[in-house]
Amino acid sequence: MSITQQHLLDAYRAQHLGEPAPPAPGAHDWQVVREWRDRRDFHAVLAGRPAHGRLRQSLGRWLHPGRRATS
Repeated sequence: MSITQQHLLDAYRAQHLGEPAPPAPGAHDWQVVREWRDRRDFHAVLAGRPAHGRLRQSLGRWLHPGRRATS
């Protein structure tokens, strides 16, 4: 059963039970991504690591091994 078919079945059941219809698949994907990113940044700060720019810093160290990062 595909995601669309499951959603239609859930919406049909909700309608017959008098409940609100479930959100469409993918309706909250970006919100989940933002919450995951916020949680990752929060845990980085708790661990004493910078919350932003970690990828850029590590790429800079890899591309320019003799240069030190300024932070």
